[in-house]
Amino acid sequence: MLHRNTERITLTVLVPVFNEEGCLQRFREAMDAFLAQAPVPTQVLFINDGSTDSSLALIRQICQGSAGYSYISLDRNHGLSTAIKAGIDHSQTTHIGYIDSDLQTSPLDFLLLLEQVTGHEMVIGIRAKRKDTFIKKISSRIANGFRRYMINDGIVDTGCPLKIMDAAFAKRVPFFDGMHRFLPALIQLQGGKVKQLPVQHFERFAGYSKYHLFNRLWGPLNDTFAFRWMRKRYIKYGIAEEFENQPVANGHL
Repeated sequence: MLHRNTERITLTVLVPVFNEEGCLQRFREAMDAFLAQAPVPTQVLFINDGSTDSSLALIRQICQGSAGYSYISLDRNHGLSTAIKAGIDHSQTTHIGYIDSDLQTSPLDFLLLLEQVTGHEMVIGIRAKRKDTFIKKISSRIANGFRRYMINDGIVDTGCPLKIMDAAFAKRVPFFDGMHRFLPALIQLQGGKVKQLPVQHFERFAGYSKYHLFNRLWGPLNDTFAFRWMRKRYIKYGIAEEFENQPVANGHL
């Protein structure tokens, strides 16, 4: 049961897509199941990140045939961080969700996350009983452990592709390439509270992962140092007092 304060919540679910033609129809079915139960007004925004397969054609078909679905298509492949930023920039709801289209996490688990949005600026999943290869599991564990040690954010599974963010906080996130790995820490940097919840995880049923051992390890390690540098120089302030006068009109004081 949702807290009554969530009655004012509206949600945009961002779905970055890069060459996922084998997943999109089944993803739409799974997302439809969530939309049928969604306790808040919800829309889905696909971000086509320069796909070279038939993903864009399938996205057009889904959006033209189903209420609640929209899309933007980037001019070329920019990467996940840019796709998420583009989605955030185009969202106009109070909250922004994020999920991958490969269905390794379930849209239905947004129901669990929505129960916790009141009092938190981000709610993020923790992939329980991960159905990944040994290499993916161990590389993710190393990267997560190194990140927690270096920045002390306390986030168990920062890469979990199931999140809901307060849109006001999300739109203030300082973006850089690789920032998708630090979204919870970037919310915390603004003073936001992050809630973590166990969610389901499944094997990829079609397509292929866009990440391999190199970019699962080297990218996060390198970006951690960039985040530490940025955090030390992050500008954060509050207004203690303010007085605003009327503007001068036509030169008359």
